[in-house]
Amino acid sequence: MRITEFQGLIKDLYFRQDYKRGIKATYIWLIEEIGELAKIINDPKIDIEQASEELADIIAWTSSLANLLDIDLKDALLKKYPNMCIKYKSNPCICGK
Repeated sequence: MRITEFQGLIKDLYFRQDYKRGIKATYIWLIEEIGELAKIINDPKIDIEQASEELADIIAWTSSLANLLDIDLKDALLKKYPNMCIKYKSNPCICGK
């Protein structure tokens, strides 16, 4: 599935509830999911299945927030990450050298 398709799916499924909840409350849900991932990652034995679920939730809540803000994630990602490191215009990134 492409990012545009996923963002559309999330919009079809949840936009009414997201709109009622509002931008700030939707953002709080996103932050809560990031916190849940942080707890998993801080465990000495990372549960990959749980991490996978939280990453999926983070992407879903990010999509909800983008829908509320009328931001096309595909366009935003391509603008910010145009197939190269934007600092040195290289692929792969050479910032760490």
